[in-house]
Amino acid sequence: MISIDTETDILAHLTDAYRWKADFHFANQVDSTNDQLKIMARQGAPHGTVFAAGAQTGGHGRLGRSFHSPQRTGIYLSILLRPQCVPTELMHLTCASGVAMCNAIERAAGFRPNIKWTNDLVYHKRKLGGILTEMGLTSQGTVDYAIVGIGINCSQQEPDFPEEIRTVAGSLEMVTNHPVSRGVLAAAMMEALQEMADALFDRKEELLAQYRRDCITIGKEISLIRGEEVRRGTALDVDENGALVVAFSDGSVEAVNSGEVSVRGMYGYV
Repeated sequence: MISIDTETDILAHLTDAYRWKADFHFANQVDSTNDQLKIMARQGAPHGTVFAAGAQTGGHGRLGRSFHSPQRTGIYLSILLRPQCVPTELMHLTCASGVAMCNAIERAAGFRPNIKWTNDLVYHKRKLGGILTEMGLTSQGTVDYAIVGIGINCSQQEPDFPEEIRTVAGSLEMVTNHPVSRGVLAAAMMEALQEMADALFDRKEELLAQYRRDCITIGKEISLIRGEEVRRGTALDVDENGALVVAFSDGSVEAVNSGEVSVRGMYGYV
């Protein structure tokens, strides 16, 4: 197993083009890298601040779910962005971040994963990682900060996952059949996130076009689950705001921004 223990291990793999080295923070274990950055954001941490950890005790994802984050098996990393915009101009941030993480995994591990809308990194029906974006607003309603948190499974084998997710979770090592350096991966993630932040507004259409190519949900029969309600349809596209365009079985077509989307045939869903 290839391990990282200190900030130096990750920084050593960053190229000279990475501008935010002075704002990188690492801990062996925290409750949540997103939660740590929220505290730092309120204290004035600058655009580009990154907090990474070797393990999380309270990692979480969308819809309040926990994210399994054991010691020395994955990378758990969050970045703080301070775009000067209103919230509606940042609707595509999760999609852009997904593209960045596909780029990072491709560079570090040699294969490109897919994205299950909106924020799951997947490969051959197994989830390799997830993305959680959170936002804080100013009193005027503009964006004070945005935080993108990512967890990627690196070295686990199937028996290492909790029983309830064992058949649907995967790791980079399970795909490649060899260890993937977590230091190399973390550096690739940071560099890809910097590139994404630079392109977020000026190259929005390019980012969304790549997201559509990476998104395994488009073209699939899906189930949209909101509480007790389940609606079935076909995913047609992802729009300019990152919403999933769905043709439902009743003939209606809607852009979906919330709810759990299950892709039939993936993760055992029917």
